[in-house]
Amino acid sequence: MTEFSKKLISVAELNEATRGLINEESANKFMEFTSHMLKVNEVMNLTAIRDIDGVILKHIVDSCAIVPYIKENAKIADIGCGGGFPTFPIAILRGDVSILAVDSVTKKVDYVKSTKELFHLDKISVSNRRAEDLGKDKAYRESFDTVCARAVGRLNLLCELCIPLVRPGGVFIAMKSKTTDNELEEAKNAIELLGGFCERVINYTLTDGNETLERTMIIIRKQTLTPTKYPRNNSQISKKPL
Repeated sequence: MTEFSKKLISVAELNEATRGLINEESANKFMEFTSHMLKVNEVMNLTAIRDIDGVILKHIVDSCAIVPYIKENAKIADIGCGGGFPTFPIAILRGDVSILAVDSVTKKVDYVKSTKELFHLDKISVSNRRAEDLGKDKAYRESFDTVCARAVGRLNLLCELCIPLVRPGGVFIAMKSKTTDNELEEAKNAIELLGGFCERVINYTLTDGNETLERTMIIIRKQTLTPTKYPRNNSQISKKPL
């Protein structure tokens, strides 16, 4: 086992949120993926995190925390996928699910597409569109079991972008740094208007033994269809949040 794989497994096992998720086989895949990402990052600036320890804790392990909350054979949309987190960790650990990686930044979508092809992650597809446009498209609207967004924006704005894409009975999972009750209270009206309810708020920590991160996962269950007037266009969402 390589030193990278040992370190990754060790950090995952150190945290209750990710314990038991990563084995030697998946750790080796993450090693190859990380080597590729850091090489591309030298010319593309995908992430400000360039050290191995930082990638392990702040990208891989952080992204893996969502995996236990994804049902078997789920159809997933990752909104604001950036350089592929949590898209790639989910795909590496869960071969049963399909993932649509969505981002409006073309260079990042191109990177995700070329990388998923390089590593034969065939159940990933990509979309270079805005989430609010997808939410109005009958091909995508209310078609996903799970929609996730990691460190993208405030919850009330995210809800209007993401909940319209969730099928009734499915979930929107917001992966955030330590959030306050104020942010959830701020989003209460949006959650209800869009057909959901807050099912669970999970506060947890992630550490590699040196650095500790405080995290919150907000799970919003979709119970009714979203009114057809949502999502609004981006300027309306930004200027007058629900």
